[in-house]
Amino acid sequence: MTGFGQGGKGKFKVKKLPVLLLGLLFMMSLLTGCGGNEDKQGAGGGGEVEKIIRTAEGNVPKLDPGVGSDYSSSVALCNLYDTLVFPNADGTLKPMLATHWETSPDGLTWTFDLRQGVKFHNGEELTAEDVVFSMERMLKMGEGYAYLFTNVLEEAKVLEPYKVQFKLKKSFGPFLSSLVRLYILDKSQVMANLKQPGPYGEMGDYGKEWLVSNDAGSGPFKVKEFKIQEYLYADRFADYWGGWEQDAPESFKIIGTSAATTIRTLMTRQELEISDQWQTEESLKALSGIPGVEINSVFLGSMFNIMLNTKKAPTDDIHFRKALAYAFDYKTVEERIFPGSKKAIGPVPFNLPGVASDLPQYERNLEKAKEELAKSKYANQLDQYPVEIAWIADVPDEEKIALLFQTNAAELGIKVNIFKTPWLSFTDQVVSPESTANANTVFVSPHYNEAGSMLESRYHSKSTGTWEQCEWLKDPNIDAAIEDAIGTLDTQQRLAKYQAIQATLVDLCPTVWAFDQAEKRAYQTEYIYWPTAEDQKAGKPVNTVMGYAYYFHDFKVFPDKKTK
Repeated sequence: MTGFGQGGKGKFKVKKLPVLLLGLLFMMSLLTGCGGNEDKQGAGGGGEVEKIIRTAEGNVPKLDPGVGSDYSSSVALCNLYDTLVFPNADGTLKPMLATHWETSPDGLTWTFDLRQGVKFHNGEELTAEDVVFSMERMLKMGEGYAYLFTNVLEEAKVLEPYKVQFKLKKSFGPFLSSLVRLYILDKSQVMANLKQPGPYGEMGDYGKEWLVSNDAGSGPFKVKEFKIQEYLYADRFADYWGGWEQDAPESFKIIGTSAATTIRTLMTRQELEISDQWQTEESLKALSGIPGVEINSVFLGSMFNIMLNTKKAPTDDIHFRKALAYAFDYKTVEERIFPGSKKAIGPVPFNLPGVASDLPQYERNLEKAKEELAKSKYANQLDQYPVEIAWIADVPDEEKIALLFQTNAAELGIKVNIFKTPWLSFTDQVVSPESTANANTVFVSPHYNEAGSMLESRYHSKSTGTWEQCEWLKDPNIDAAIEDAIGTLDTQQRLAKYQAIQATLVDLCPTVWAFDQAEKRAYQTEYIYWPTAEDQKAGKPVNTVMGYAYYFHDFKVFPDKKTK
């Protein structure tokens, strides 16, 4: 999930009345029908209440593994689909669909033996042909997590029914880690649901329309009902190869709302097990007062960035950007707006392997800010170059940061105009540098457990025009350094190269790295067991790969412990 907005001379104003009415109607639909199908009897019969995990997110997920990549989608995908390997909380990987793998000495050929007897949700068996199809589909579509493999993979090949081989164009050190984003689809089911004509030649639309509201996975859960802009409801897949513990959830539901009144009402009624992570401190305090509800605060690798558009005046000037970075009041954010967070030390979260922990810091220092501004080509034309800062409407506390940014900039004589936009409008607005605001408030999390994940998705040129890079950096030297680093097979050498890239980025200052987020969610402690929350309490490592802290297969639900 991210925060973004768009502005500039009022051209992105939202009509308030329709949005208000839609919000009211949405809230009413949640309160009157939020139970969906989960109030039915449990799978065991006998009138038992269904064991369900209901969680809120800022938006409804995209169910297509070739498309989804934001927070909500990542949660859904890791529950609906299986991958070859699975990320552990300690940063290691364990076998999932792959039972064994080996690589050539040069790291260019990877061979995987597949688990036999794995069934898709429609009952068909998963084979190497499905793995190859899933990779080729992702690359052909070029969306979602495709960027991880686009410039790396040369060929995916079926060797035997349960053996698949990947040949790389060049070495890619974290290739195995990146496979946690290759979600395996049932080829035959997708092919049976192609829509012709479409943008992919004989593949038509590649099944995209069908996959908007359906799944073709083999994961622990399968789609039961999907309502656009409302919710995803999924049932337990009884034939899941990984089996089920006695108290495991029978279903899960992702509700697309962060409205504080809705969240509080649902939590009070015990009709929501886990809140979204975008509640204000005031709302979290109210939620913690509900009997049986606690606030889990954990660092899952999420960072809050104020992304500065380097291709749009006046933030195209490095000294202007540095002036903003030195003027920003980081301490107020840490202590008052997002208490419990940690000031970011640079482009990579503090707990990700490969982070550079000794980087020069942009602390609030007005004297330095003024010195940098004086070097800027816009220093004597500030009245002609106001700065736009945009924030996501679904995350109220982002407005507080935008207002703080505005106040800090005013101390330098810089005028800042504040705009907000719904998340669903965000991706449309960042497709070009011209339509991207000067400054954009965005949360970003790692896609695999290395600094290279953040560096590639955030600063490589191929990620421009997406929600993960509003900076439009497009620096060939940075691109080359990132490619060299992730292409390094030796782990220690690779991590050292990541650290050098971070130092270069800090000097360029394309971003105000505000803080590493302590992700806070209210949850029902009396009747659910949430592994990540328990690990956090015990001081154990937690899974920082986006979405995997909500792998519902490993949760437990005890309906008899409900107080209502």
